[in-house]
Amino acid sequence: MSTLTAPAAPAARRAWLTDLPVLLVAVVWGASYLAAKGITTTHTVVAVLVLRFAVVLPALVVAGWRGLRALTVPQWRGAGALGLVLSGIFLLEAYGVVHTSATNAGLIISLTMIFTPLAEAAVTRRRPPRAFLAAAGLSVLGVVLLTQGGGFTQPSVGDGLMLLAALARTVHVLAMSRIKALKDADDAASLPLTTVQLGSAVLVFAVLAAAGTGVSPWSVAVDFGPREWAGLLFLSVFCTLFAFFVQMWAVHRTSPSRVSLLLGTEPLWAAAVGIAVGGERLGVVGLVGGVLVLVGTSWGRGVR
Repeated sequence: MSTLTAPAAPAARRAWLTDLPVLLVAVVWGASYLAAKGITTTHTVVAVLVLRFAVVLPALVVAGWRGLRALTVPQWRGAGALGLVLSGIFLLEAYGVVHTSATNAGLIISLTMIFTPLAEAAVTRRRPPRAFLAAAGLSVLGVVLLTQGGGFTQPSVGDGLMLLAALARTVHVLAMSRIKALKDADDAASLPLTTVQLGSAVLVFAVLAAAGTGVSPWSVAVDFGPREWAGLLFLSVFCTLFAFFVQMWAVHRTSPSRVSLLLGTEPLWAAAVGIAVGGERLGVVGLVGGVLVLVGTSWGRGVR
């Protein structure tokens, strides 16, 4: 018996050594909503976004310099266009989290996993399975209940912005899969293409900052104390740089489906961090809604 089970143990350990960093990415992404909420106000959203990505962009450029030079003109153009969509996603998420709870933000954004297959079905004109439609309906009902908190009230502006961010994420995923120059790119182009996208997004933030949208990045940087800088570095280093490289590392050591499943736990961690660390409360109605969102998105991933 031992000769049959012995090889399985090292394989299981190797799988967990790959899974744990990916799971950690889901945890830091879940915590990112509370971190962003702690250092951002309505007037500093653009400035914080400039600072967040200005910290990591040079490192990405240096790491992917050779790949950047190898990109074709269509790849530069496609990645630049995706970067514009990405800037919209970050702006919606950043303004959204200022006006809602970190728990709501993390759970509502998880609807991307439902919206994307529905949008893809609409584009390809292929009807999704009934089970998936049921899962989608369950998730939408969950969001309706979630945004009510302790009772039936009008959803907040932040809830609406996070819903738009989920839709924008869907547009980003579909565009990425339909731009031929990007779809045909090999794995080696992942880093430079992501760098171009982030660079394009930072350019949008810099233009908005120069146009006088809110407080200037320099003023925000000067006013930041140790706690704010810690939050900014957490968003920059862990939620952006670390997360990106872990995904690149893991996808060559395990299946994309396994990576997706682990990253799909992000809303669970967002709720856990928001409640345990941020002291947020959902109320009975909101708690039921949050559970329905998690069940619906998990069910939808399994049947699509």
